[in-house]
Amino acid sequence: MAVSTFKTIPLYILSLILLVFTGYPFLYMVLTSFKTQEMFFKDPFSLFTPVQFSNYVLAFEKGLTRYFANSLYITALSVILIVLFAALASYPLSRIRFRMSKALFMLFVSGMMLPIHSTLIPIFKLTQDAGIYDSLMALLGPYIAFSLPISIFILTQFMSELPREIEEAAEIDGCSHRRIFWNIVLPMITPALSTIVIYNFIHIWTEFIFALVLITSPENMTLPLGMQKYYGELTVNVPALMAALTMASLPILLVYFFAQEKIVKGLTGGAVK
Repeated sequence: MAVSTFKTIPLYILSLILLVFTGYPFLYMVLTSFKTQEMFFKDPFSLFTPVQFSNYVLAFEKGLTRYFANSLYITALSVILIVLFAALASYPLSRIRFRMSKALFMLFVSGMMLPIHSTLIPIFKLTQDAGIYDSLMALLGPYIAFSLPISIFILTQFMSELPREIEEAAEIDGCSHRRIFWNIVLPMITPALSTIVIYNFIHIWTEFIFALVLITSPENMTLPLGMQKYYGELTVNVPALMAALTMASLPILLVYFFAQEKIVKGLTGGAVK
C-alpha cells in the first residue's frame, strides 16, 4: 500500500501544477472583476482585495443582458437542432446497410475540411436574398451546417460500437426502426450526445466571425460580438471588462459540469432490461 501511494505522488504533483496553470487565469479574472479601477492600477496582480460589485452593475448597464439573452437563445436552439439532425443522420449510416452508405458518410465528414472563411461571402449573399440578414435566424443555418460534420462523425462511430443483439431482440418483439431509435439507441448513446452538446455549445457560444458578418444591429448582437463593442467602450476599465467576461463564462462552466455528470451516468445506463 505504501509503495503504491508513493508512486502516485508525482501524479498528484503534476495534477496540482496543471491546476495552477489552468485555474489561475480564471481566478485572476474573477478577483479582478471585484476591484475598482484605482485598485487595479495600484496593484494589478493582487488576489486579495475588498469585494465590490459596481463593475457588475456597470456591465449590465452597458447591454450585457441583451447580448447574453441573444447568445443563449441562438446557442440553445442550434444545439438542440444539431443533436436532433446528427442523431437522425447517424442512425441509418451506422445501423442500416444500404448502398452508398460509406460514400454518404464520407460526404458528411468532408464538411470538416471546409474552411469557414471561404463561405462568408456566399452565406452573406444568401442571408440577404432570404431576407434574414441582421437577425439571429441568419446565424442558425451556418451554426448547424458547420457543426453537423463533427457531430455526425462522433455519433456514427459511437453507434457502430453498440451491440446489434439488442436491436435484433427488439425487432423480434415487433419494434420498428423508429421505436428502436427513440427508445433504445438514443438512451444508449448518452455519452456521445453529451460530448457533442458540450463541444457545440462552447463553439457556438464563443463564435465570432459569422456574428460579425451577419449581424449589425446592437439589439441582435451575440455575446462575443457585444464583447468587442464592450472592449472599445471600456478599454481602460479592465475590472469592468473582467466582470462582463466572468458573466459570459458562467454558462459554459454550467453546461460542462452538467454534461460531464451525464457522461458518467450514460456509461452505465440506457440499456434495455
